[in-house]
Amino acid sequence: MFLFRKRAEMPSPADALPGRPDPIPTAETHFVNGRPLKGPYPEGMQSIVLGLGCFWGAERKFWELPEGIHVTAVGYAAGHTPNPTYEEVCSGLTGHNEVVLVVFDPAVLPLDAVLKTFFESHDPTQGFRQGNDVGTQYRSGIYLTDPSQEETARRVRAAYAEALKARGYGDVTTEILPLKDFYFAEGYHQQYLAKNPGGYCGLGGTGVSCPVGTGVAA
Repeated sequence: MFLFRKRAEMPSPADALPGRPDPIPTAETHFVNGRPLKGPYPEGMQSIVLGLGCFWGAERKFWELPEGIHVTAVGYAAGHTPNPTYEEVCSGLTGHNEVVLVVFDPAVLPLDAVLKTFFESHDPTQGFRQGNDVGTQYRSGIYLTDPSQEETARRVRAAYAEALKARGYGDVTTEILPLKDFYFAEGYHQQYLAKNPGGYCGLGGTGVSCPVGTGVAA
């Protein structure tokens, strides 16, 4: 994941790669639970798209939650190039972030609990990097699938920013944006660490607890 060219600035739409009109092929079902990656999802499910570094390890953080997750998938979001490939995203010339689509049951796992896992699984103060992985595709991001998610996302981000500040960390760089497009990554990336248990995972949290979903007011 960290052998490609490192780029520390976002390309403009005019400078981005052109992409292609059709989606790239991907897996049909989740390697771990067998559910369709693209749905249809059961009534009552919600989804959110999250960027927290290398998407191999990031996806595993969510499918391993004990309850409330319906399906996860990795892909690309928040960039300019339509239907990008992995190699194009890693070039830094698409503007995309490596992200995880999380489909969850809010009656079992509320959004703030999903975001608690998100924040505790990476360091959101590092900008365009996570550990040894450097580039715009490793930035911290929350991409909203519904406007009703924004208040919770901003509240949880603010709570974690205060917790990190108290421990001497810098400013949180997590972007919160409406999801424009989510492009499924190639099939071999889906649930990669379930297929390759010894594969690379570059995630490393701060060790600071996110004070939501624990009875602590955010």
